[in-house]
Amino acid sequence: MADVETHEHDVLVIGAGGAGLRAAIEAAASGATVGLVCKSLLGKAHTVMAEGGVAAALANVDDRDNWMVHFADTMRGGQYVNNWRMAELHAKEAPDRVRELEKWGAVFDRTSDGRILQRNFGGHRYPRLAHVGDRTGLEMIRTLQDHAIHQAVDVHMEVTIIALLKDGDRISGAFGYDRERGRFRLFKCKAAVLATGGVGRAYSITSNSWEYTADGQSLAYNAGAALQDMEFVQFHPTGMVWPPSVKGILVTEGVRGEGGVLRNSEGRRFMFDDIPDNYRAQTADNEEEGWRYTQGDKNARRPPELLTRDHVARCIMREVKAGRGSPHGGVYLDIAWIKQRVPNGAEVIRKKLPSMYHQFKQLADIDITEQPMEVGPTTHYIMGGIRVDGDSQMTGVPGLFAAGECAAGLHGANRLGGNSLSDLLVFGKRAGEHAAAYARTQPAGRVDAAEVDRLAHGALAPFERAGNGEAPYAVQHDLQEMMQQLVGIVRREDEMQRALDHLVLMRRRAEAAGATGNREYNPGWHTSMDLGNLLTISEAIARSAIVRTESRGGHFRDDHPDKDPAQATYNLVARKGADGAMQLSKEPIPPLPAELARVIEEQK
Repeated sequence: MADVETHEHDVLVIGAGGAGLRAAIEAAASGATVGLVCKSLLGKAHTVMAEGGVAAALANVDDRDNWMVHFADTMRGGQYVNNWRMAELHAKEAPDRVRELEKWGAVFDRTSDGRILQRNFGGHRYPRLAHVGDRTGLEMIRTLQDHAIHQAVDVHMEVTIIALLKDGDRISGAFGYDRERGRFRLFKCKAAVLATGGVGRAYSITSNSWEYTADGQSLAYNAGAALQDMEFVQFHPTGMVWPPSVKGILVTEGVRGEGGVLRNSEGRRFMFDDIPDNYRAQTADNEEEGWRYTQGDKNARRPPELLTRDHVARCIMREVKAGRGSPHGGVYLDIAWIKQRVPNGAEVIRKKLPSMYHQFKQLADIDITEQPMEVGPTTHYIMGGIRVDGDSQMTGVPGLFAAGECAAGLHGANRLGGNSLSDLLVFGKRAGEHAAAYARTQPAGRVDAAEVDRLAHGALAPFERAGNGEAPYAVQHDLQEMMQQLVGIVRREDEMQRALDHLVLMRRRAEAAGATGNREYNPGWHTSMDLGNLLTISEAIARSAIVRTESRGGHFRDDHPDKDPAQATYNLVARKGADGAMQLSKEPIPPLPAELARVIEEQK
């Protein structure tokens, strides 16, 4: 076998964001020996970029909130293709997970009587997001990692996993390399949890960090697990559009939750022009009522700026295409206007939105207490991902679990803001708990030395092509531009078919791309390793988007602009066929239990 550093754990967690840390904590608390692998340094996971808050029906600000309202909001936002069992568990368990985080040391903003403060967010009927200013993800990661390192979790930093290993049908380990020195690592385990996040680096305009190259989704797919609902990609409506160096960086929905409004170049609040029928009863039809909602008036309805992200993103694109956009291809997000309504408004903005204030001041030389921001849609999140069991988070591969953004089901066709952070906590815990329980029943699996040698040889192949193939960066750049243009916010079948043709050519280019230099500190080599994952997931997105001939949630078809009720009855599932080709099937969604159907009906 190749020269490989070997580690053994009962449970291996791949990814050290919120879901991975919570899974590692729970697995260790269950008595398992745990290894935690992270692609960057511990504490640098993309979860730190989550700003607005964590959604949980604590009912600290509005006592009408409860798990049933949260469940109904999540199902409505996901347009009823959600895994309803996951939506039920999430709504019921999120409050306990937030209180648990507080017990471990998280310092949330407070109400006047000392309870956790909650703010308004898009798609949520009541103020539901527990937050720490606009730096909630950072506080979550700080708290979780501090707790994890006291649970005897072994942390393997700056390691990329190339492949999962199996003994027969079940997981037996993972193979990868350390990014600093380029040395191979073998991890033997009885169970593995994938918590690697999203796929945003398949697109050119994204809020996602460099790590989001679809590693977990691709690892699971190649190991025999199924992918689900990959057509549902969320484009967050408000990313920075200027200057070009920061295009796509997220502007939290919390700006709108605190009273920020969207205007076009004519100064008009265009969101009032298009309120969907299923949200009309809950949405303000005038500016005065919308303002009162953001200030806590329980008798007011939410402003249209707080409709679901897919709808707001499309409304922004409509204004831009109609010639009513801002100079740099977006629209205006204005929080400064609240100074007309609130004493010491500038101070309030800086206190409520400190990261946003500093972000625009330092990166764009814009003072958001005085000027509007230019914003536009940015690739932000994927609702689809690895298909899992709603209770245990186990995939179709025995011993392989998934949690967080890389897993599918909870969010359906569109994620509500803040549900991602509570998703990490609820299902990270469940994945870790069930992975540890599974590991207790299993002997150590066998690792095939010949397979390890084959993987090592394949990983080094880019160096053998050095000087002959093109740079992997060029392939990645072209892939990102192609996906942005042909499989982006607005989709058409002819364009997506062209994308599939391009992907065939890009895979050939990726297989011929070379890496120069040696294995130490070599970002070109790292990029060549990421390309296979990005190409696989891009194909899954395009193929699924072609098959779903309707517009639903984050998936908008210009050639099929309406929802088709018949297509709300299934999830699209992609599997790797015996011949290596991607195969798609329509898997029926189990009927909603009568008691949950009543909950949804009562909350309309």
